[in-house]
Amino acid sequence: MDSASPFAAILAGQPTLNRQLRLGMFAALDQRIAVRYHMNGMTLEETSSYLKHHLTLAGRGEPLFADDAAARLHRVSGGLPRALNNAAVAALIAAAADGKDLIDDACAKKAAAELTRD
Repeated sequence: MDSASPFAAILAGQPTLNRQLRLGMFAALDQRIAVRYHMNGMTLEETSSYLKHHLTLAGRGEPLFADDAAARLHRVSGGLPRALNNAAVAALIAAAADGKDLIDDACAKKAAAELTRD
């Protein structure tokens, strides 16, 4: 890792990677990172499009998430895709348990409670 070293790398990861790099044992590597970029979570519109896109890929043409449910899932996930996927699956399970064909805000609320439970 000196000036004669031709090595270059791109590190990409979740926010935990940044926290790990700041630990003492990775301080030398952290100091050598020249450019950093942070992506924010999706907007509510992007979240709704993301849900619809994945449902379309799964073969579902009609809406499955009510607008208020999608908004709650967006808030719970912070617009982060992995967290949104987990919240959407939990909402799907809640809707199935209640025998509902549409995921409403009550299902999303149950999902949020399940995901934020200690």
